Amino acid sequence: QALLVESGGGLVQAGGSLRLSCAASGRTFSSHAMAWFRQAPGKEREFVARISRSGATTYYADSVKGRFTMSRDTASNTVYLQMNSLKPEDTAVYYCAADPRIVSSTYRDPSRYDTWGQGTQVTVSS
Repeated sequence: QALLVESGGGLVQAGGSLRLSCAASGRTFSSHAMAWFRQAPGKEREFVARISRSGATTYYADSVKGRFTMSRDTASNTVYLQMNSLKPEDTAVYYCAADPRIVSSTYRDPSRYDTWGQGTQVTVSS
């Protein structure tokens, strides 16, 4: 069974940093693009970042561009999300997800991702 397990969440003050990890097990996801989404209470799940299969191309939501960096380590089957200059509005549960298809205009749509982790809570205090 393919699993994605996130870690690295926690409580941090505004302006601080966190690095989230998403470890894959049960299968390799080297043939998948990977993404991070987040969901705040009472809000829909929203796209945060995506990285291509090779790791050469990344996409970011405008709200995190310049502050967040997504990367992947194919050897360890792990993806990362480095989050700097955190803001209270970044508070959410963060999920990683895998997409077996090539990028298209719908890459921000959660429904195209076929494997999800359980999420990790990020709380940014003001």
